[in-house]
Amino acid sequence: MKQIDSLNTRESEEYVYVRERAAIERLIQRIGVAERVAVDTEADSLHNYFEKVCLVQLSLGGAHYLVDPLCGLDLNGLLEALADKPLILHGGDYDLRMMRASMGFRVRREVFDTMIAAQLLGFEQIGLAALIERYFDITIGKGGQKSDWSRRPLSENQLRYAVNDTRFLERLADRMHGELSARGRVDWHRESCRAMVESSGRDHAREPENAWRIKGAGRLTRRQLAYLRELWRWRDQHARSANLPAFRVLGNQEILGLVRWAESYPGVPLHQGPKLLRNIIGAQLTTLGEAIARVARMDETEWLEPRQRDHEAPRNDCIEEIKSLRVECAQIAQELEIAASTLAPRAALEAIARSRPRTVDEIMKTGGLLRWQAELVQGAVEKCLHSTRLS
Repeated sequence: MKQIDSLNTRESEEYVYVRERAAIERLIQRIGVAERVAVDTEADSLHNYFEKVCLVQLSLGGAHYLVDPLCGLDLNGLLEALADKPLILHGGDYDLRMMRASMGFRVRREVFDTMIAAQLLGFEQIGLAALIERYFDITIGKGGQKSDWSRRPLSENQLRYAVNDTRFLERLADRMHGELSARGRVDWHRESCRAMVESSGRDHAREPENAWRIKGAGRLTRRQLAYLRELWRWRDQHARSANLPAFRVLGNQEILGLVRWAESYPGVPLHQGPKLLRNIIGAQLTTLGEAIARVARMDETEWLEPRQRDHEAPRNDCIEEIKSLRVECAQIAQELEIAASTLAPRAALEAIARSRPRTVDEIMKTGGLLRWQAELVQGAVEKCLHSTRLS
């Protein structure tokens, strides 16, 4: 097996680092005559609160380019040229969202997503490194995954790591398209990629009033929810002011632990509190103590109510139908050799069971499924939600 790490492999060194106007103009010309372009990005979400695209990797016709969007040059011409080409990405939803938010980029042509292809082919391991190893018997290094891509200069190690994210995508897309075609799933893939692109072009802003409801909030009491909201706001304020990702100020599990401690030990000074606070000192510790004290003084009427979600508690009158529908769809997925969640997520099946749609269009609307998914589960919907009620 061939290995391409980020160090001394000649193949991994063949790229152009684009930081000057002349290089950008040459790249625009190259994109103009290319049939398609493989794209990936590196962002700084692990290191900054206000995340942004810090590097754009492009591969086309066997040539590889690393474009530095932080170099101060106008990239509008490059982005326009890119938008007019079919693109290949792996797990492209995040990349396209980030490129839209950071650079105003929007796709105008079709996209081939190799991660979606892997799901539709029923692969258990769908990461890019796993696919490269599967198809080309090559192992690529992962040493740059947690790099701070916003810092300059970027090291040779980082650049060599980054280029491998697009180096194989053109060949990979060709191989996977062939397999999708052989199994009659090209239309599934095309529709799935189109839906991904459309989703990436929409704003998915969190509801400001509920942004603090992190995973695990549903198991908290009303008073604990009040602590959670106050502590989340404290964390968000400090993360913003320091331009740090929230988890680097205080992780979600640490917040939940602090919520339970604050309720259990009212009035106890924070310096005598959980060990998780050992790195919080000075003004941060003072304002954290003030946040906890505000909740401790709250009247019971000010405590918060749990948020009710329809999908969290299925109605008693359709629990059996949900179970039956899930079993039937799992059988369909098994026959297709894909994951049940790829065919239809659990939440979609619960929504379908509650609404009892019949037609493909109704199933799509009720369950939020794509047409290929709705067509495949329509028979199961009819069998589990309609035929059984007549017997």
